[in-house]
Amino acid sequence: MTSEAFVRGTFNYTKDNGVVPEIYFYDAGPDVKPHDPGDDPHEMSVFDGWSRAESFSLDREGFALRAFRSTFSRFDDDEAIQREFYPQVEAFVRDQVDARRVHIFDHTIRAKVNKDKQTTEDSTSRRAPVLLVHCDYTPHSGPLRVRQVLPDEAEALLSRRVAFYNFWLPLRHRVEEMPLAMCDVTSASPGDLLRMLLRYRERTGEIYVMRHAPSHRWWYFPHMEPHHALLLKTYDSLTDGRARFMAHSAFVDPTTPADAPMRESIEIRTMAFY
Repeated sequence: MTSEAFVRGTFNYTKDNGVVPEIYFYDAGPDVKPHDPGDDPHEMSVFDGWSRAESFSLDREGFALRAFRSTFSRFDDDEAIQREFYPQVEAFVRDQVDARRVHIFDHTIRAKVNKDKQTTEDSTSRRAPVLLVHCDYTPHSGPLRVRQVLPDEAEALLSRRVAFYNFWLPLRHRVEEMPLAMCDVTSASPGDLLRMLLRYRERTGEIYVMRHAPSHRWWYFPHMEPHHALLLKTYDSLTDGRARFMAHSAFVDPTTPADAPMRESIEIRTMAFY
């Protein structure tokens, strides 16, 4: 029996029924009836990770918590974020993962006020928290993203190790509602990951969603403040047994006070080249 503190939360897994789940980011018409992801919710224990925060490893569990401090505060200005904050995050991630080079390719501000933009095609930078167990990349879409973002360098870069890390940071105040939870990679099987298609008008992308397994062990860091950042590994080209894809999801914490401020956070997606 564990003595670690935990809460119970509902996680939206996806049924493994042989039909590939899909999300359409446009009106595909009444004849299209996709397998919607998140159709298999399960209540799970979510363990408080603070007591062992220093022990989590990006290559083992797939996530890590690190101290991070910055004076940047203009999170309502996307151009300022890219011009002033991106270089700070690139340097931080490069140091944390010991990469030769880190490249940021986009960011998202998460807040409930953005909920109406969740599935529009032109709103990649401001969206609501995602209540779906997922990982952002697959063995196919990871290299494809490198080719899309850095086409002139892609083949040379992909000839060596490439890993994607999400940098996740609370904004302005501590997180009290809709915290982010991580599924420990050591508690899951690669077969638990299900490919999901993202249908856009001009292209089709893919990510992973996850089928439920009782073995899954979920972690979170309650009341995270802006001087701590989470790093999440969402893709690794190496296949030597280390964590490659880490599933994660926002969840409703039952201990959240009714008057808690809405969660505000920034998620910055990075490519690390070795």
